[in-house]
Amino acid sequence: MTIDIDGLRARSTLRAFITRKIAAMFSGVTTRPLAVRVGFVDENGPKGGVAIRCGINVDLPRRPPIHIEERAATERLAFDGALDALQHRMERQRGKLRAERRRPKKYFLAKRLLMPDETLDKLETRARPSRRAVYRKSA
Repeated sequence: MTIDIDGLRARSTLRAFITRKIAAMFSGVTTRPLAVRVGFVDENGPKGGVAIRCGINVDLPRRPPIHIEERAATERLAFDGALDALQHRMERQRGKLRAERRRPKKYFLAKRLLMPDETLDKLETRARPSRRAVYRKSA
């Protein structure tokens, strides 16, 4: 996993903090990301205000990339907000994948049909009309 940090003005302590936090976040995950890019942009320049934007891009194998942005008054606050949003999105994706695995699969009905004969009476079988009959309409 490569971690690329852009836009910080020579703040090595914040770079080390970001690297540690991202490495710790993905340490317990089975699919580790290929690359993580963290970028900081000051939208207002010297004017001040809530204008520092932190963007995090995570490239995961066999999945679409994840992009998170957060704005705050300092780089640290912007990164903390973006990291919280990234953790929330990752937990939500894991929950969706877990829920998909719990759904009945393709061969669910075939397995039920191979059950003993007394259960076949319980299954309701209905003849499906042909495609032609479905699309044919009377005038």
